[in-house]
Amino acid sequence: MTTLVSHHEIRDRFSKAMSAMYQDEVPQYETLLELVAEVNRETLERDPELAERLATHDELNRLGVERHGAIRVGSAEELAMLRRLFAVMGMVPVGYYDLSEAGVPVHSTAFRPIDDEALARNPFRVFTSLLRLELIESPELRERAAGILAKRDIFTPGAREMIELSERQGSLTDEQAERFVAEALETFRWHQDATVDLDTYEALHAEHRLIADVVCFHGPHINHLTPRTLDIDEVQRRMPAAGMNPKEVIEGPPRRACPILLRQTSFKALEEPTRFAGDRQGTHTARFGEIEQRGVALTAKGRALYDRLLGESRRRTAGLSNEAHQRVLAEVFADFPDSEAELRRQGLAFFEYRTTEAGREAGAIAATAVERLIEQGLITARPITYEDFLPVSAAGIFQSNLGGDDSEAYAGHANREAFEEALGAPVTDELTLYAERERSSLDAALTSLGIPPVR
Repeated sequence: MTTLVSHHEIRDRFSKAMSAMYQDEVPQYETLLELVAEVNRETLERDPELAERLATHDELNRLGVERHGAIRVGSAEELAMLRRLFAVMGMVPVGYYDLSEAGVPVHSTAFRPIDDEALARNPFRVFTSLLRLELIESPELRERAAGILAKRDIFTPGAREMIELSERQGSLTDEQAERFVAEALETFRWHQDATVDLDTYEALHAEHRLIADVVCFHGPHINHLTPRTLDIDEVQRRMPAAGMNPKEVIEGPPRRACPILLRQTSFKALEEPTRFAGDRQGTHTARFGEIEQRGVALTAKGRALYDRLLGESRRRTAGLSNEAHQRVLAEVFADFPDSEAELRRQGLAFFEYRTTEAGREAGAIAATAVERLIEQGLITARPITYEDFLPVSAAGIFQSNLGGDDSEAYAGHANREAFEEALGAPVTDELTLYAERERSSLDAALTSLGIPPVR
């Protein structure tokens, strides 16, 4: 009988292989990983309660392996095959992101695992963007870009073979999984040789730097592979001493006692020597080192409050240093409750519920309010980690690293239907995932106490 490797095991192998490849390609990335590990270690030593909490909820083990990558593809065919490639690793498309609203001519999704066991094993994510050729104003340039993309194949024959084999078998054997990882890595590898001449590159670059990045190379080279830190402010502060040039400001919400959603920063993109067709030499700027700090997932009500406050802060922070930027953010976000109890009571964030030892020993409990059960120590509520991304932050990272300015020509062109048609499948709604996880955990906790689930 043939033994198949789990999708989770293949994802773990691929994530680690990609991290090793990226360290070889971008030497500063290894320095970044060492800095993040150092800050995380010091943070856990300084806060034993946090360390115990992460360990209790299976989040400590994943911290060291947690990565998210980002790639950009140029056609519907490439996106649809990527969906099949990531499915081999138990990753599905979650969320729709319209980055045109921030002046970037792409729309995106995040391929990631979605169940608790898979997230605890390795929550590897790849933020994947599809170039929107229809937003290129020049018909001649649009046709030239489409013609270039039509001639390339970003997948090796071996990768295609292993994807089809996994679909037929339900997964891969150990030997097949090793071959899949090796073949799939080639899609994400950096190629110093461009597929176009320098004039074509410069014409696409003048339209938007990201268009040139997507169209002019053999494939969607991984442009960052992000580790997770427990203290992003400290990493940002130490980056210059470690030889890295950080972007000006940390994207996302301010530092809080109860972190929310996602905060991101990075060292700036490398200027890399590139050979263009016709043997002309030039440079290309695309790959950088990003860091993230994750907080609790917010409900629709919480997101609405976050979006309103972020919009207000953006009007007041243009051109400020990171220190001043964070100070204004903190002032504006004073209106966002900063305790788990208030976030829970006001329905602003998602929580996972568990029965305590006291609750398991208490026997049948008379039905009562959930908050009362928490006060009595019969159940606990812990924040559900936000596993997804923020459109404005993602676009901000793109812009600050590519050196481009916002382009109003791209704004306001969300088209989820077209994206899903290109993908070949619907994207999963992230808020629905968090709500289901919260509801099922609460139902299980109440049932264990002999209380009918809340409906």
